Amino acid sequence: RLSLEEVLQWSQSFEKLITSKYGPMIYKTYLKTEHSDENIEFWLACEAYKKITSQRKRISVARKLFTSYIEPQAPNEINIDSPARKAIIRNIQEPTQSCFDEAQRIIYTHMERDSYPRFLESKFYQKLKHSLQTNGNNSTIN
Repeated sequence: RLSLEEVLQWSQSFEKLITSKYGPMIYKTYLKTEHSDENIEFWLACEAYKKITSQRKRISVARKLFTSYIEPQAPNEINIDSPARKAIIRNIQEPTQSCFDEAQRIIYTHMERDSYPRFLESKFYQKLKHSLQTNGNNSTIN
């Protein structure tokens, strides 16, 4: 259940949005309207990747991340600089837990600086806030 309190906290910082229970899902829905949902998808995939303990699974997931988001012309190619891309290409054969950290940091910064301020100003976010406010102060959306 999404509460007004959670939605209001999102405007305090990007960190609060992305680490809250429903924030990433709602933010992703918004990013789809901007055609940039690959950023949050990549960021979330990196969070999951860092928790992998099996080396075999890590190699498999690293390759999927690479082919989906990193390699040139990838279906969901993210906007990262050449040094970050080259470092991943170098490390992809023996991927470590941290081999996507720099790319993830770049994407986090893109979202925080670019799409997050637009999200807070968007009709999408304003309507969500308004619907929770008009249904009573401690209401929730299922």
